[in-house]
Amino acid sequence: MHQAIPYRTCLTAGTRDLPLAGKANGVDPANVIRMVSENAVIIIGRRGCCLCHVVKRLLQGLGVNPPVYEFDENHEAAVAGQLSTHACCGGDTVQFPAVFVGGKFFGGLERVMATHISGELVPILKDAGALWL
Repeated sequence: MHQAIPYRTCLTAGTRDLPLAGKANGVDPANVIRMVSENAVIIIGRRGCCLCHVVKRLLQGLGVNPPVYEFDENHEAAVAGQLSTHACCGGDTVQFPAVFVGGKFFGGLERVMATHISGELVPILKDAGALWL
């Protein structure tokens, strides 16, 4: 007979999700800047955000496996403050989900979708070192 496979609400196969933000979880929101500079592409957003999932799936479809930095809603102001004061954002106010490419603020879902549709996203990802095609 066949054995049933247990149902899970989230799949972790092949993803590199980063720990949740907040000192209670062992990660200081100040480390966000370090993670942005260490990864060619990174997605930062609220835990369980469906838009983060859409951006991640779009990038995975192009061959990029971006890490996702998720934080609880009560840490949103601290994470946004850290990103807004750093040079990677150019002083802009960060809205989530935020996508960083090559250590610089790229935009949110709307900008990622627009550059993908126009055909400009793949060359940007190649220049950042996220794609080797």
